[in-house]
Amino acid sequence: MSMMIDPTVVELSRLQFALTALYHFLFVPLTLGMSFILATMETVYVITGKQIYKEMTQFWGKLFGINFALGVATGITMEFEFGTNWSMYSHFVGDIFGTPLAIEGIMAFFMESTFVGVMFFGWERISAKAHLVVTYLVALGSNLSALWILIANGFMQDPRGGTFDPNTMRMQFSSFMDLIFNPDAQAKFVHTTLAGYITGAMFVMGVSAYYMLTNKRKDMALRSFRIATLFGVLSSIGVITLGDALGFIDVKAQPTKLAAMEAIWNTDYNTVSASWNLIAIPSRSEQKNLFEVSIPYVLTPLLTHSETKVIPGIIQLEQEAKPKIANGIKAMIALKAYNLDHGNTQALATFKQYENDMGYGFLAMQFAPDQDLKKIDATNLPSVLDKTAKDTIPNVWVEFWAFRLMVAMGFFMLALFAFAAYFSLKNEIEKHPALLKLAMWSIPMPWVAVEFGWITAENGRQPWTVFGWLPTFVSASTHSVGYMVFSLIGFTLLYSSFIAAELYLMFKYARLGPQDDHHGHDAVAAGGGMAGQPTFAKPSMRKE
Repeated sequence: MSMMIDPTVVELSRLQFALTALYHFLFVPLTLGMSFILATMETVYVITGKQIYKEMTQFWGKLFGINFALGVATGITMEFEFGTNWSMYSHFVGDIFGTPLAIEGIMAFFMESTFVGVMFFGWERISAKAHLVVTYLVALGSNLSALWILIANGFMQDPRGGTFDPNTMRMQFSSFMDLIFNPDAQAKFVHTTLAGYITGAMFVMGVSAYYMLTNKRKDMALRSFRIATLFGVLSSIGVITLGDALGFIDVKAQPTKLAAMEAIWNTDYNTVSASWNLIAIPSRSEQKNLFEVSIPYVLTPLLTHSETKVIPGIIQLEQEAKPKIANGIKAMIALKAYNLDHGNTQALATFKQYENDMGYGFLAMQFAPDQDLKKIDATNLPSVLDKTAKDTIPNVWVEFWAFRLMVAMGFFMLALFAFAAYFSLKNEIEKHPALLKLAMWSIPMPWVAVEFGWITAENGRQPWTVFGWLPTFVSASTHSVGYMVFSLIGFTLLYSSFIAAELYLMFKYARLGPQDDHHGHDAVAAGGGMAGQPTFAKPSMRKE
């Protein structure tokens, strides 16, 4: 396997995948959140028989459908990129990584894609209860899709369920159950889906606030607003709680991510509980914070749920990495010797001895002369160890601020949902136009928050694609720079057109509102039609 990959190609591959994922994740949260909000509205309709809840479900369902269609188009491309731009990664972990993605396609994607058509066009073709089941199946399919994708991502963050086979030079399954029940994957699934619920709740609440401010269908807007606020309060509490659980998991699984996230440079052995940096200006070159505002005695119980456990700082983690790097170099040299001669039992025994640190040997390759580990000797070993150890730490500035911006927006949205729910339950929300305007202008916030969350998770994993096993710089395909530039421009233009289409359609139908779009509730009722009937649905000739 060749390790001589142009660093520019690696960075362009990372940029293209980052843009693809960021674009795709503009659609995913709203799909996750609105699917269960639609199910909630339709449940109320089936239980109470009140026609307005059916109208609500149909109207918000149309906006959900626009988002769903474009989300599918952007999501499929991502899976192909693993093979086109990350061939070494696909070869190394394809047996493990591909399995949850395949299950996602068969179990989840096909289910939601099949039933979403019935959900849109089956209102007058199946019973109300059957349609409710279909709506829940769409919601379940969307969330199962997220589950299997995050199980795949969980292996990248904390590789469980796989072992390296020196004969095939690939990771092989060792335990399917370990893969599925990876603590990182399970906590991240709940955290991510709840973030999607917040996104759906904020969207419905903000658009409903716009209708109240412009006197459009207040009967529908008030009910939609109340459902969204209650949904948002519960989801916000859950997402903050599960965020804490992820931090607790990362203390053990990814200490480098936690150290960068909190800008901890030096291990504090002298205090019972370390201080938490509220804000800071981290300097990677000087390995310290140029400025910081800290709150004492907060960080240790926050991350470890104890007051005595020591949280290692970046400088200590770099020193702890050096023995692993030295062992990893021995493992890689032995692996290469065994790969050339499978009868070399001594090389295999040496590799097995240092196998767990193999990834650090991979990582050291980029700093070895001519990327040849055999050329490392007593004179250049200290330099290789030092450079590789520093490379084990992700970008501290990006990690620190991406995390804090995400958290700040999360607490802001919790407060907004709480105040909105309080006044909505008291039937006083229309007396607070400033709060309605704030809700309307806060619609983009959950999208920004989830993007910062994704950056926190993925930047914090660097320099690895599979944490501790496979570095990013050897994972990319051996494309030319010209090819990567061409494909990057093409993807950017294509996905930008998807975003433009999404914004145009969503703004168009949200501004029209249920009243304008359906020619008025009273007029339709008087004419015997179905108020709230989407323009693409067949009008009903029978009574519910």
